[in-house]
Amino acid sequence: MKPVAALVIGTLLASFALTTGAGAEVLKLGDKVEVLRPVDAPTRGMTKASVEKRYGKPLKKNPAVGKPPISSWEYPGYFVYFEGKYVIHTVATRKH
Repeated sequence: MKPVAALVIGTLLASFALTTGAGAEVLKLGDKVEVLRPVDAPTRGMTKASVEKRYGKPLKKNPAVGKPPISSWEYPGYFVYFEGKYVIHTVATRKH
């Protein structure tokens, strides 16, 4: 497979993994791309209230910045990113 085609396929797979509830924990494309996503974590579209109800109080709530307002909550093993009151991404923290 040509490098450009592999990069496009890898990017599409990474996007799919981040937007589905059953995404992969780790997806690597060579040494360039790595996507980490916890298996049981908040999914896109959940509200802050539903995240806190299901997953409990976060370790830390980071305030919103920018326009649109993007905030994040820290949980053990992952961060949840919100636009306004809705989840846009959940990203696992990297274990060294």
